[in-house]
Amino acid sequence: MYTNPVILRRILPSDNQQLAAIIRAALVEFGANHQGTVYYDESTDHLSDLFEIQKSVYFVALIDSQVVGGGGLFPTSGLPHDTCELVKMYLLPEFRGKGIGSMLLEQCLSNAKAIGYKKVYLESMPELAGALAIYEKFGFQYLQGPLGNTGHFGCERWMLKSLD
Repeated sequence: MYTNPVILRRILPSDNQQLAAIIRAALVEFGANHQGTVYYDESTDHLSDLFEIQKSVYFVALIDSQVVGGGGLFPTSGLPHDTCELVKMYLLPEFRGKGIGSMLLEQCLSNAKAIGYKKVYLESMPELAGALAIYEKFGFQYLQGPLGNTGHFGCERWMLKSLD
């Protein structure tokens, strides 16, 4: 159990290797390391470069200077101009269920609104049922199919939240 506060900050290049390991390990853990998911995205290995794009942001959660997870927003190609995608939101197993994911999600949603987005879209998989439950709690609604051009044909759950 951790006793020090959770610090959320923007991604740095020095976080890339740890975050890629967290993301891929979580997908393996849940049997969700399919083709067409972030597991195989080349960008997963250099997230800090990806989030230099305008109107994108990635937050890293730290406890005692240890990277324990992260999550971000990205202006995915093909989405409406007022919609961003919630992306690469993962935590180390020992830090799940402690409110850190909710902190990251709240940070992302408040930043989406501040950037000027009206809606947040996400893609996930049935194997990540715990994450889907959190997204539902935060008001994300299921869609019948994907939006935008994410390239993640391995994702079978699509959700959208209005920031009104």
